[in-house]
This record gives sequence, C-alpha cells and structure tokens, in this order.
Amino acid sequence: MIDTVDALVEGLDRQGYLADAGLATALYLALHMRQPILLEGEPGVGKTAAAAALAAALDTPLIRLQCYEGLSAAEALYEWNYPRQLLGIRLAEARGETPREADLFAPEYLLRRPLLAAIEHPGPRPAVLLIDEVDRADDEFEAFLFELLAEGSVTIPELGTRKAIVPPIVLLTSNRTRDLHDALLRRCLYHWIAYPQADRVAAIIRRRVPAAGEPLADRVAGAVSKLRATDLVKPPGVAEAISWANALQLLGLPLNVASAEATLGAVLKYREDEEAARAVLADIAG
Repeated sequence: MIDTVDALVEGLDRQGYLADAGLATALYLALHMRQPILLEGEPGVGKTAAAAALAAALDTPLIRLQCYEGLSAAEALYEWNYPRQLLGIRLAEARGETPREADLFAPEYLLRRPLLAAIEHPGPRPAVLLIDEVDRADDEFEAFLFELLAEGSVTIPELGTRKAIVPPIVLLTSNRTRDLHDALLRRCLYHWIAYPQADRVAAIIRRRVPAAGEPLADRVAGAVSKLRATDLVKPPGVAEAISWANALQLLGLPLNVASAEATLGAVLKYREDEEAARAVLADIAG
C-alpha cells in the first residue's frame, strides 16, 4: 500500500489524475483506515475518475457498480445461472438421477455481480469497489449496503455469509440528487470535490489533451469558468472542459467566437444553455 499522502499524489499523477491535498488525504485515510469513503461534488468534477486512477495507482482491479433507480440486491450482488441449472437438471435426468437442490445452488452456478466479485477478490491487493451515483438508487438498496460497508460481508441465502478475505477499498460517489441516510454516512469517510480554479482546470486539460497545447488549454479553462458564472441549467464541469479542448484540437481551431459557436455542443448539454452562452459569446471566447 502507498505509505504517504505525497506518494499517493504522485501515484495518481502518474495515472493522469491531478488530486489536490484534500482529496489525496481523504483517499489515503480510506486506504489505511480501511473505511469506505463517500465522494460528493457536482457532475464532471472527477469523482469516478478518482476511483479509476486510484485502482490504477495501486495496480489492482476496479470493480464498478453503476447505481440507478430500481437497482435490486440481486443485480448488484449475484444471480443464479438458470439456463445452466436447467441444463444440469436435464443431464441428471438423462442419467436417471434426481438432482438435489444443494447441487443446483452450488457456487459454480453463481453469477457474481460487482458487490460479490469485490468481496471474493482473492488479492493480494484489495480491489477498488466503486459504487457510482449511489444517490440514484432507492432507499431499500442503500440500506442493503450497510452490511457490506460495516462488516465487509454479504449474505447469500442459499450459501450463507460471504466475508471478504481481502476487503475491498470502497468508494461511493453521489451527485446529491437526494440526501443519503445518516446510517450510510456514519459508515463512511467524506470528501466534497469542488470545481477547481481555472489554472488547475488548464493543468488537467494539458494532461488529458496534451496535443491541445498551453494557450488553448488556458483559454478553454478561462472560458469554462466564465460559462459557470452564467445562469445555466447545467454548468460545465472538468469533463466538459476536456471534451471542448479535445474538440477544438481535433478541428485544429483556436478558441474564438466562431469556433466556440461551432463546438458549444462539446461543453453545453441543453438548448437553453447554448442560447444563454451565445448571448455572451464574445466575452466567453475573449
């Protein structure tokens, strides 16, 4: 495991992720306290990317569970391979045997979904388990996570409790579309990822789109900061800044009024926002 905060910053940096001291410290504590961490922030500030960079820095698998409304425990944890079970029944009948229930609900018939895959990861390094956008899941699923977060174990009715031999490093992300329960928050460390200043956005763009060059990265970062100060439905995040710089670089264009008009779809996602931006386009691209 990485043994200092500075070493973690360097490890993330090698993966192309620029973490400030606050985020790096929070991730370091999650690693060494073996406690889940909840990352919140506006969409596009790098919450999911932080988990991917951490897994790469630790040279360990990233196991991702994308949450959504209606997500069930079975979809997140495990399912039984019914076609294979049915084949097992037919093979047993062909041999003149009656299959036992215990034989049909054996581990080889288990389809491991992200949570169980993270629990059963053999190591030697712990897997990074990303529970992405947990605020999109229902209250019932959030409650289901308590056992996993508190004890590093899950229960399969047919097989009993599965406890992690090498407990995963658990990162949860939330865009704050709803409040999470206190019981979940108590089990987690917490860090809010704020939108970075323009100079840091420019540094991220240079890292992620090296062909863009310093002048374009600086101008895009400044323009995105101005857009964020405009009354928009969805202010652009770092991800949109990277996309915009990439679009301009691929077209071989500098950032000016004409190129901004042509490429607004890379940075803004609502018609109303594009119209609001066009009203102040000269200032944004200036």
